Amino acid sequence: MTWTRRRFVGTALAASAVGPVLTEASEQKYMLRPAPVRARIAGVEQELLGFNGSWPGPELRARQGDTMRIRLENGLNDGALVHWHGLRVPNRMDGVNVLTQDVIPPGRAFDYHFDVPDAGTYWYHSHYISYDQVSRGLFGPLIVDERELPDVDQGITVQLFDMLVDRDGVFDENDSPGQFTAAGRIGNLAMVLMSTQSVRIGERVRLRLINPSIDRVFDLDIQGFEGAVVALDGMPLAAPRSFDRIVLAPGQRCDVIGDVTADLRFQGADGTDLGSVAARGQRARRTTPIAALPPNTAARPQEPAAHATLVMQGGMGGQPHGGFGTWALNDVSGLPAKPLVKVRRGATARITLRNQTSFDHVMHLHGHHFWELNASGHRGDYRDSTLVRAGEARDILCVLDNPGSWMFHCHMLSHQADGMATWLQVT
Repeated sequence: MTWTRRRFVGTALAASAVGPVLTEASEQKYMLRPAPVRARIAGVEQELLGFNGSWPGPELRARQGDTMRIRLENGLNDGALVHWHGLRVPNRMDGVNVLTQDVIPPGRAFDYHFDVPDAGTYWYHSHYISYDQVSRGLFGPLIVDERELPDVDQGITVQLFDMLVDRDGVFDENDSPGQFTAAGRIGNLAMVLMSTQSVRIGERVRLRLINPSIDRVFDLDIQGFEGAVVALDGMPLAAPRSFDRIVLAPGQRCDVIGDVTADLRFQGADGTDLGSVAARGQRARRTTPIAALPPNTAARPQEPAAHATLVMQGGMGGQPHGGFGTWALNDVSGLPAKPLVKVRRGATARITLRNQTSFDHVMHLHGHHFWELNASGHRGDYRDSTLVRAGEARDILCVLDNPGSWMFHCHMLSHQADGMATWLQVT
């Protein structure tokens, strides 16, 4: 079955101002209104949450170097905040309670505004009671186009999502303790949400893959497609990379460019059919190789001015720790009184991540990207979220050049909700 955003347009509210208003100053203006929506999923009418009356939220788009101005009008019966995941925005625009701004009460509004220095695939989502609000649909893609677009026939946004439903196929309201002590709230209905309904055999397409699920790691197989990975978490690779499967943890993104050879089919590692795009028609296939995307600017790392260790603790079967929640980081559940790292702007920090639990975790740093280091200490991929498997360890290297207080947390949002969060301070 082909899933597109068109299928999930809610009927509770009329969509409003979902397209950008282009000005001479290259400002992209949007309004977002989170509110209850109704959506039909797998043939079942659902009462969920969405932005501007749609589930998931509308695609926001800008060009590298533009300014975005986004007014958030809270139509919920609860608080609201929005985080611009992966974008290196000013700290006051990051959308995090306590660290950057107060929660926006029902009926009130807040104006976010920031420049977008990096081209790439990003997304936005609720950052208030996020394990619940994101699971209900408060998320959407945010695309920043390069000033020189790659040679493709079309770009397709692909959001990987799962939902926990009851026997009647309705969103399961129950939060059992097991959802917070183990792998998280893993849905029994997995899907892909796509921005197009058809492709042509021979077309060269760019797939922008986003995982906005709250806890599920997707191990993805793409059939009917021959291509290469060109970017991770919005940041271009130095050279295209071949792949067999793509692993995306919650919050991570991956751009692939390639040629369509048949219907595009997305399957999980267990063979689960997640969705497809029908191939209709044909065009001559390109003979030119897939080129690397133009790089984004990244500060050059220096000798680390700080080296911290972050130990992930807790969960079902885990050893006791000093935190009050199921999960902890360095024996603390929730944001500690002191930051994990405190450095001056522009300093380089090295952080050792040790997963002493029986479950996977994906650590996401706000406001920055970082290099994953291999076992020899050499720099690998440049990301904003890193998957650390159960029992594994990894070092990351980050130039902390964006001033402010920045959240660093597990983006398996059930884990974050019950303790896995800390912060870094850049003065």
